Amino acid sequence: MKIVLVGAGSIQFGLGTLGDIFTSTTLKGSEITLLDINANALDVVLQTTKDFIQAHKLVYTVNATTDRRKAFQGADFIISSIEVGNRFQMWDEDWKIPLQYGVHQVYGENGGPGGVFHSLRIGRVILDIVKDAMEICPNAWIFNYSNPMTAICTTVKRMYPEAKFVGMCHEIGWLGRWLPRMLNRDLKDLHYRAAGLNHFSCMLSLTDRKTGKDLYPEVLEKAEAFFEREPGYSDLYDAYRKTGTLDAAEKFEKEAVSQKSAYEWADRRLVQFMLKNYHLLPITTDSHFGEYLSWAWDIVDHRGILDFYDVYKVMLSQEVPHEIRLETSERVIPIIDGILGDANYEEAAVNIQNNGLIADLPSWLVVEVPAMINKTGVNGIKMDGMPKGFLALLRSYAGVYDLTAEAIIHRKKEYAIQALLANPVVNQASSLEALLDRMISKQEKWLGYLQ
Repeated sequence: MKIVLVGAGSIQFGLGTLGDIFTSTTLKGSEITLLDINANALDVVLQTTKDFIQAHKLVYTVNATTDRRKAFQGADFIISSIEVGNRFQMWDEDWKIPLQYGVHQVYGENGGPGGVFHSLRIGRVILDIVKDAMEICPNAWIFNYSNPMTAICTTVKRMYPEAKFVGMCHEIGWLGRWLPRMLNRDLKDLHYRAAGLNHFSCMLSLTDRKTGKDLYPEVLEKAEAFFEREPGYSDLYDAYRKTGTLDAAEKFEKEAVSQKSAYEWADRRLVQFMLKNYHLLPITTDSHFGEYLSWAWDIVDHRGILDFYDVYKVMLSQEVPHEIRLETSERVIPIIDGILGDANYEEAAVNIQNNGLIADLPSWLVVEVPAMINKTGVNGIKMDGMPKGFLALLRSYAGVYDLTAEAIIHRKKEYAIQALLANPVVNQASSLEALLDRMISKQEKWLGYLQ
């Protein structure tokens, strides 16, 4: 097998994914190609990896290149995690410039106008990556970790419908942190399913694996007391300001905590609202779920969102130890193992084209659903009986993804403006063209293609 890591110069992604690969018995003996545009960063990861392979007497070969087309030769699996430009400078612009133009978006990474700009910026680059893959290794599986997930995946599948392109996100890992402690049960005894759009998904069912008992009523009964003092990012940031230390990792498995929060419903005011009004448990926090809702501004934990952003900047900016750990921190390698070994197991969340998996959403839209993993690939599980209230919220954002994809593919400013006009977070129209022009001028290198 040949595995290519796109963006491998990132210490967190590169060395973290290598640790995942080295825990696999199925992939033993594989060739690993590290790809990045930063040759110096790439060399650090390469030398660390070679030393680790030698020290642990592992049966892998590893090489590195800045030449994408060379890297893709003979690839079976491509795992990509990239960002473009000055990450935090542009995220600041995505978030704060729309606020100046009168748009009350609670965050600006994946939803709202900021999410549109982020999608327009990174979408063209990822289309170029997939174009090379389709020409050089068209049968390779491509796993994407970059955000905005739904916009990227929807655009890729529209441009390259034959691509084996799967989006991966670890937000569903929150359920593994919350549910066992809330219900006083072992995680292995709980079977949950969630679905929706990336960062905009809710748990739809929860049963006891042994008895088949429906446990959702127990969640609705116990959630209020559980979440009221569940620690959040404000607690994490308070601790960082006192100690100067912060765990640099953000893994699929969210670590359990025992302390009580200094804040009520920290990061999870929308969780409270959704439980009360929709009887559904979102799988993520205010900063993510709130990006897609016109009324989120009125409800979310604003302090928690600001502290989340500061924590995230620290997490991604601080010096990271140059070390590889033999542990599974994300889900992509188990999925690859499952495909190669025909495991036929259920994966909790993947982002794939809908095609009827959620009947009341467009077929072209990429949705986040559980999937069966076997030799035929990543096979989404049909989610019947989705609550109509939640579906209405999901449908209200689908048009944004449609028009964002059209803007990226056809390079048209007109479609970008229409994506903003379709966005439920936008509540005024007169300044949108000026807002887009301002963003294009600030991010000319990445948005200048829009005509």
